[in-house]
Amino acid sequence: MLRSRQIGRISRRLTVAVIGLAVLGAAACAGPEDGGDSAAGSGGKPQQGGTLTVLNTEGQGDFDPARLYTSGGGNVPSLVFRTLTTRNREDGAAGAKVVPDLATDLGKPSKNATVWTYKLKDGLKYEDGSPITSADIKYGIERSFAAELSGGAPYLRDWLIGGDTYEGPYKDKGGLDSIETPDKKTIVFHLNKPEGEFPLLATQTQTTPVPEAKDKGAKYENHPVSSGPYKVVKNEGDGEHLVLERNKHWSAETDPERKAYPDKIDVKSGLDSAVINQRLSTGSGADAKAVTTDTNLGPAELAQIGGDQQLSDRVGTGHFGYTTYLAFNPKVKPFDKPEVRKAISYAINRTSVINAAGGSALAEPATTFLPDQKVFGYTKYDHFPAGKTGNPAKAKELLKKAGYGKGLTITLAHDTDEHNLEQGPKIATAVQEGLKKAGITLKLKGYEANKYSELYTSTKDAPGFFISRWGADWPSGGPFLAPIFDGRQIVKNGSNYNHAQLDDPAVNKEIDEINKLTDLKEAAKRWGALDKKIGADALDVPLFHPVYKRLYGKDIKNVVISDWTGVLDISQVAVK
Repeated sequence: MLRSRQIGRISRRLTVAVIGLAVLGAAACAGPEDGGDSAAGSGGKPQQGGTLTVLNTEGQGDFDPARLYTSGGGNVPSLVFRTLTTRNREDGAAGAKVVPDLATDLGKPSKNATVWTYKLKDGLKYEDGSPITSADIKYGIERSFAAELSGGAPYLRDWLIGGDTYEGPYKDKGGLDSIETPDKKTIVFHLNKPEGEFPLLATQTQTTPVPEAKDKGAKYENHPVSSGPYKVVKNEGDGEHLVLERNKHWSAETDPERKAYPDKIDVKSGLDSAVINQRLSTGSGADAKAVTTDTNLGPAELAQIGGDQQLSDRVGTGHFGYTTYLAFNPKVKPFDKPEVRKAISYAINRTSVINAAGGSALAEPATTFLPDQKVFGYTKYDHFPAGKTGNPAKAKELLKKAGYGKGLTITLAHDTDEHNLEQGPKIATAVQEGLKKAGITLKLKGYEANKYSELYTSTKDAPGFFISRWGADWPSGGPFLAPIFDGRQIVKNGSNYNHAQLDDPAVNKEIDEINKLTDLKEAAKRWGALDKKIGADALDVPLFHPVYKRLYGKDIKNVVISDWTGVLDISQVAVK
């Protein structure tokens, strides 16, 4: 399912920029309080009109629905690309629900959830006024299989019958037989196994309609045909400067999710994170009506902002389903012994780890692999209660049982990037300090980012103990647990995220059984129970879930931050 996942795309959204104390004015002793998952923005009812500026570090490259991984680019693509279903555009937990977009509903499944049928809404049009058809959605999906348009999510390749051998419409003119379009408004998907979460998959940009006559292959990204409220009028520097203007043929009646208040959206990327936060705080000229969709505030900046109530009121807080954890490779000694893994779990000082991650405003301690959100099926448990600062006595007891009564020396692999507050040296050092009290001497071994990623995702060369992370492509336990613990997703010659190389028939069977469920609430309960069951084997040590803190301009209104993405939803923003 997620075995070809580009984890770096997720990490871009989570990197916390720590910059100089001079950026935001006079120092203060504390950061702003975490008052919830969003901030309302400037008062008054949002109005249409004006220009919204977006200031980002990462460019909007590969602006093609076939090549985007999930909604990508901080929600900017969702202004141009509509999909069969989409996320509910509301604050917090309500925003983690899936709702219809181009489709009239969430799809009609067959009895065993291997066939899904969708009907399109009336009145759907492209930017040129031509109608959107089911054949366009089929073609949009098919072109995502072309080698020259790689980079998108792998699910359809894995789930559709024949998807594993299909090479896209440029090579195979016959198309995918597993996608049928019996009429202009109906599309039917035939899957090779039950998938009750297909409505969630249908939110991904691969289900964006693409008219075959307008397809220019790899050059399509320069001017993709809009099905959303905005169209591309400028795309410079491979997405570094993107300008969007209203699509006059978009109908709000068919799209209750996107509010589309501004007349124009000017996306400027390739900027330094410190510059972005300084411009947003100062708010001069167009920057007063600006937001960022990829730049967080760091601990030093939050301390500064805590002394300025006006700036504090302009900090949006969000949560995204993501976990940073310690991973074991049980094929490497002594991690083959459950007692050793459990001892480490007891010895962790999570207070020290949270401080290393930027403090409690930017990270929340985790004892479960699934994030603390109901939609994932979160089930509270702590199999190895370490308290806030670790339980060295219990850890020593288990080490003695494992044959290490005189102590243990092991090595932890990590990223050498000082700014990586998820897998970097600060986290590694915090883990080291906690284990020391339990009689565990932890040697640290750092690797440059690319080498580290290559190493820890290898089944052959992965170290025995290292720092990993995982984020789900949609809010469910499925894309969280399956890639990490499903034995059939162990990748021998590629990027492997089942670090423990767990291949338990009982776990694999339960994953299959949950995937058959079309009742997402029932499925969530089962994912939570499975998380608790797997957690008892100490195959990983959950450390923390990140929190987003992002500043926005003083003339920004209607800030909405959902638990689906954890970032400001650009489709809801208005400017004063």
